[in-house]
Amino acid sequence: MKKRNALWLLAMASIFAASISRAAETRPGVFDPHDYGAKGDGKTLDTKALQDAIDACAKAGGGRVVLAGGTFLSGTLVLKSNVNLEIESGATLLGSTDLADYPSHVPALRSYTDNYTERSLIYAEKEDYVSITGLGVIDGQGGAKPFLEKPYKQRPYLIRVIECKHVTVRGVTLRASPMWTHHYLGCEDVLIDGVTVWGHSNANNDGIDIDSCEKVRIANCDINCIDDAICLKATAARPCRYVTVTNCVLRTHCNGIKCGTESNGGFQDVIVTNCAIYDTRLAGIALEMVDGGALERFLVSGITMKNVKGGIFVRLGNRARPIVQGGETPKMGTLKDVVIRDVLATGVSDVGCSVTGLPGHPVRNVTLEGIRIHYAGGGSADSIKREIPEQAAHYPEHTLFGQLPAYGFYVRHAENVRFRHLDLSFEKDDPRPAFVCDDVEDLDLQDVKAQILPAAPAYFLLRNVGDALIHDCRPAAGEVPFVLLEGPQTERIRLWNDDLSRTKEKFRLGVGTNQAAQPDIR
Repeated sequence: MKKRNALWLLAMASIFAASISRAAETRPGVFDPHDYGAKGDGKTLDTKALQDAIDACAKAGGGRVVLAGGTFLSGTLVLKSNVNLEIESGATLLGSTDLADYPSHVPALRSYTDNYTERSLIYAEKEDYVSITGLGVIDGQGGAKPFLEKPYKQRPYLIRVIECKHVTVRGVTLRASPMWTHHYLGCEDVLIDGVTVWGHSNANNDGIDIDSCEKVRIANCDINCIDDAICLKATAARPCRYVTVTNCVLRTHCNGIKCGTESNGGFQDVIVTNCAIYDTRLAGIALEMVDGGALERFLVSGITMKNVKGGIFVRLGNRARPIVQGGETPKMGTLKDVVIRDVLATGVSDVGCSVTGLPGHPVRNVTLEGIRIHYAGGGSADSIKREIPEQAAHYPEHTLFGQLPAYGFYVRHAENVRFRHLDLSFEKDDPRPAFVCDDVEDLDLQDVKAQILPAAPAYFLLRNVGDALIHDCRPAAGEVPFVLLEGPQTERIRLWNDDLSRTKEKFRLGVGTNQAAQPDIR
């Protein structure tokens, strides 16, 4: 009797579970591509079935198109308003390797990206409330032979979203894009949360590209890619603004956090915080304004960097590339109101860090504070005296000027620059100064600790610097002058509250420097 009751209860439980499962499968707002003919076997092209499910979902007023229990081979899918493409754990959306499966989509919004690809695996334009979620994988097969070593136009993005509002991408793993991984152009209210990117299958494998967008939040992402990890662009005549990036782990063969190079629309009100960056071939932090536009109100804080070739690179140049080929040349851009603070970096290359503008177009209002950098060192004494070319129109990278005259920071063509609470050191012997400042007005150096060799010309080399305050520093004992002053325009230099008790020479005037450059020491 007890056995029969147990069997009856087990049967009822199975029936109940099955009914719950069927109800979940058929509940309103959920669309299964299998119902539209998808095979999910990784071999059959499921593009039409997947698109039919998306279209049906949109026609019904919205809901979820759920990919589960298979590998869905597909060409371009066009997302619609109120549709959530959900890729469940264990499921894969696999990009076709046939370029014919990716029809061209030329967006109405003109931008410099017109010169790049017109193809993508997932595409949305002028839609609202589109989302891609789940713990599954989107794989573009970017390393497949049809995509390798091909020009831009023959390599699709994984995801491209144009002029959409209320966009969410959460949880998914994005792998092996043939081109940029995901690109958002002219969008508003974008959330990218908990996304994993692996992009080492082809060239131009950027991790995330945010382009002329407003109100963007990027959080909790793990990005490992060949090209720039998180890249802000303004390729259209619209600013990229109100952007936050937080709690991300970044590894890349290029730049970790990059702003530019396309800067036409400018960048405003950006915050990057609490990120770990490692093993970069280029800079950890790169702010590059070279195609016009205005960069203002940009805050970077709470960053660790390990084995980054360039630590911090801030550049205002004038490449002046138009938005569209043959279009109007942009005016000279501006770069101001930047704060970079609370940065710990080791393994930074012998190039050094830099903050530079152009003659007559200075970088303005830049503060760097709470920064500790351990450099590779091994710089050459020849780098101290060599002439540094302006390179106004060159593509900006941290290697733009070659090995810098300072192992720590090289600052040129700048106004109102603040360095506070810095600790700089090097691994291999390096005869260069910690700082070289050239054509700088209103300079503040506070509480700077810097390793120095007896062969160095000084801790700080100031050339044509006006209105400088160096204070609360405590240089180590040695024969090296605390400050070397050069240039006929050097004046109004103050050394206040520095502990120079172990320094035999507080300052030295270089050849051709006016006697009026003698500092006020208190």
